[in-house]
Amino acid sequence: MENNRTSLPENAYRELKAGERYTPLMPASSTPREVTPYSVAMGVAMAVIFSAAAALLGLKVGQVFEAAIPIAIIAVGVGNVLGKKNMLGQNVIIQSIGASSSVIVAGAIFTLPALYILGLEAAFWQVFLSSLFGGLLGIVLLIPFRKYFVKEMHGKYPFPEATATTEVLVSGEKGGNQAKLLAVAGLVGGLYDFVVGTFGLWTEAVSTRICSWGTMAADKFKVVFSLNTSAAVLGLGYIIGLKYAMIITAGSCLVWFLIVPLVGSMADAIDPAALVSMLGVTRADIVADPARIFTAENLFAFIGKPLGIGGIAMAGIIGIVRQSPIIRQAVGLAVSELGGGKQQSTTAERTQLDIPMKRILAILIATLACVFVYFHFGLLDGWVQSVTALAIVFVIAFLFTTVAANAIAIVGTNPVSGMALMTLILSSLVLVSVGLSGTTGMTAALIIGGVVCTALSMAGGFVTDLKIGYWLGTTPKKQETWKFLGTLVAAATVAGVMIVLNKSYGFVGEGALVAPQANAMAAVIQPLMTGGQTPWMLYFCGAALALVLTSIGVPALAFALGMFIPMELNAPLVVGGLVAWWVSNRSKDEALNKARFDRGTLIASGFIAGGALMGVVSAVLKFLGVDWYLSGWASSNAAEWTGLAMYVAIILYFGWHTLQAKKEE
Repeated sequence: MENNRTSLPENAYRELKAGERYTPLMPASSTPREVTPYSVAMGVAMAVIFSAAAALLGLKVGQVFEAAIPIAIIAVGVGNVLGKKNMLGQNVIIQSIGASSSVIVAGAIFTLPALYILGLEAAFWQVFLSSLFGGLLGIVLLIPFRKYFVKEMHGKYPFPEATATTEVLVSGEKGGNQAKLLAVAGLVGGLYDFVVGTFGLWTEAVSTRICSWGTMAADKFKVVFSLNTSAAVLGLGYIIGLKYAMIITAGSCLVWFLIVPLVGSMADAIDPAALVSMLGVTRADIVADPARIFTAENLFAFIGKPLGIGGIAMAGIIGIVRQSPIIRQAVGLAVSELGGGKQQSTTAERTQLDIPMKRILAILIATLACVFVYFHFGLLDGWVQSVTALAIVFVIAFLFTTVAANAIAIVGTNPVSGMALMTLILSSLVLVSVGLSGTTGMTAALIIGGVVCTALSMAGGFVTDLKIGYWLGTTPKKQETWKFLGTLVAAATVAGVMIVLNKSYGFVGEGALVAPQANAMAAVIQPLMTGGQTPWMLYFCGAALALVLTSIGVPALAFALGMFIPMELNAPLVVGGLVAWWVSNRSKDEALNKARFDRGTLIASGFIAGGALMGVVSAVLKFLGVDWYLSGWASSNAAEWTGLAMYVAIILYFGWHTLQAKKEE
């Protein structure tokens, strides 16, 4: 057979007809092995490994890869190597616990590095507790919506990531060939990125400044094109796909090829007083070295990024408005179950058993109490400020939960950074109104943002796990219960990794980690809390652009992220997307095209996981004082040409390896 999709019922991916029921692969009448010492230990190991890998990649490029698919592949492969049978139920638990990694990482790294960027030290316990409490809130706020998203809306949402992961787990019952393919790709991508990060044999990014005409264009016309050459980002572009990658990069093109050159061309006509306010520089800076002020990179930071911030914030607002009917409907289901919880819990079939709503309510109250204690005794002084901060966390996390879940269900991408940015702006304004400002206010607002961001990230990621369990017939209650353990492990891991990365690379200065979302948070919060100039007009223009994009059907969040994230990190996404398009359209045989695309997905996942993991190894070596980096060579023009050649080579390898797929696989 060509694949194992027929192992799932025919109605797994379509809407049900009137009176039709969906029966999962492991029906409610069965008693599959799910929670075992092996599945729990393996899930915890995956949570640790992928938390470290996702943290490094996210801080470097601003994109956190979803760990569900690679973890599912590894779980299947290891199970087959060990000769284990009937592993489907256990593999779902492994995947569910391990997938806590990427969602906790996304919540933490999008906000908390801003503490370092603003010169505010963040202790291990602050990062850990912020991530832990946010993760717990995300779990308990999502569970009441489970039946709506995974059962009531069966066949109406595509759940792209959940579909891919489910297919991996189902096909994994046949053999471990996919795990072998992933391992080879991980080794290639990992060694490629390790050579760059540890030895500097070629540059990690190339730009048009590599040529004399490119330098002239950058200096005279403020036009620069740059491209990151890492294997991990190339793989990320393949997974994202050409359409979404092009929308993101279109935002970059608008800023780098239109707005930046336009503003740069008017440098001589702009009043120096306006520059002092707009660019955050002094008159002395302008007089001393005007060319240094009007570089393409500075204009992007001072003009393009605020426009992107405004667009991201408006995209979050639009999401809440669109999801308000879902909130009302799902809350109604939860309230009705809360009223008759005991009766329903005893009559519900195994595949529809959740943690009882009364217990969920108790966990929610306990978590909010812990958050209040954390805020009151660890961050703030007054009761009014602590209660206000708690209210901000609960209200915003609750409202945005369905936005996050819906985004994952439809496009597989969680717009958590835009929602966190909105949270930060709202919380800063509210906290200032109750008398909180300065460094204390910035720290409090960022910790609050970290809690909310992690909660929303967890809600979006967890709905994927629950949908996988629904298709396959896992017991939801077991998934929900052991997700708490995965959250605890991932929160501790990301806190340790963030501290190591800060000491190894830092978040400011030469060679620092990009951390684009955290830099956006820092840029927004500092003027709000310290009384500095806030580029409200640029925010407003970005928000207006988001409204226009939404009205014509263009995903505003993706476009705005492209305006905010540097060009060099967005352009490679298009390269990866082009590879995906090319390999999946080479043949007139659709089955062969699909086999090639699926093989490419595994290779891309290997590039992402391998590159990110070896990046962590490079960071640890640097943290331990091991310096093998050839700084002189790495900064030369020859190293940049070498980087371009190696990038072409790995693209060709990617395409060749993918085309080796056969329909029988």
